[in-house]
Amino acid sequence: MPDPQDKQAVLKQFRDILAQQELIHDGDTIGTDDETLLRFLRARHYNIKQSTLMWKNCQHWRKTVEGVGIDELYRQIDPFDYPERDHVFDCWPLYFHKVDKKGRPLNFHHFGGINLAKLQKKMSLERFWQTVVVNCEALTREVLPAAAEAAGRPIVGTFVVVDLSGFGISQFWQMKDFARSSFQVSQDYFPETMAQLAIVNAPMGFSTIWNVIKPWLAKETVAKVAIYGSDYRKALLELIDEDALPASLGGTCTCAGSGGCMKSSAGPWMHERAARRDAWLRGERDTIALLPGELTGGLRIGKTQEGEAAAESPESTDPSHTSGSTSETSSIATPASESQALPEQQSTTSKAQSAEDVYKQHPETREVQNGDLHSEATVLTS
Repeated sequence: MPDPQDKQAVLKQFRDILAQQELIHDGDTIGTDDETLLRFLRARHYNIKQSTLMWKNCQHWRKTVEGVGIDELYRQIDPFDYPERDHVFDCWPLYFHKVDKKGRPLNFHHFGGINLAKLQKKMSLERFWQTVVVNCEALTREVLPAAAEAAGRPIVGTFVVVDLSGFGISQFWQMKDFARSSFQVSQDYFPETMAQLAIVNAPMGFSTIWNVIKPWLAKETVAKVAIYGSDYRKALLELIDEDALPASLGGTCTCAGSGGCMKSSAGPWMHERAARRDAWLRGERDTIALLPGELTGGLRIGKTQEGEAAAESPESTDPSHTSGSTSETSSIATPASESQALPEQQSTTSKAQSAEDVYKQHPETREVQNGDLHSEATVLTS
């Protein structure tokens, strides 16, 4: 691992190579700020050649995923408000909810609630996979920038809590293909966005399931995992304030009046979100993400022209500090227009084809990502 001075030199060289190869442009929704580029460098141990390949493959995936590309898919499906969302939460509960003591977004998964047979009564697996993809995109496009704005410093990773209460081997076999695909998408196209993972309520015999899952993960990811049995509350509360931890997991938060913690999506990313998304869809905002100063002031509506401030409500404050946004902003954190160009229309990609793409499209990238898979997670069972 290079020292801080060398990291900056590698970062500059990486950015220059991406620019020379026309793999990066202001306004790219992958994110063009330093923190985004550093995530790709860390995922490849600061090897510029491998990081460039990873970036190139990611940009290709973003343009082609599901036959329309991630930008268009994100317009079609709002990860926080799509018609089948309540049904999905009844069959595969996963959600963002507040932040931990370090300001990192919390991402909760309740595997005991997984029931794919029930899920398919109201939506196809292809449609469900699309909601999984936009949920991944929401993290870098909206959630992390909002957490950074709230913290006043860069926040580049999420704290994932997986609750295995009621989870059994039969459910694991139901969801393993989706889980594997999700892990692969996260590692290859949203690298280094999981800062920590806590698995709680691990049942007896979970080691068998873990031994199946572990080879899907990069060794760096495995090193971030802690596994607990039922005696996890103290460990979680060392990292998460009690009023940010859902009551179902030993905290005090219920999000009363907001549909409960699971459906509230409570967090700074929800600040004036409906207005932000509507303005973005109408072309009145360059980005759906919170801009610097908007968390405490009014929203800025209207595209920014050079030397001209966007329209804003009277209570807006001067957005003077950097939010650490990781998506839809230029390298100097100046909002830039999202590209309106769409890839040539392709036939809709099925979930099976999506998984096939994830596993086989870029095998040379997988090889480096996975590396040595014998690192052990910290296992603390009751």
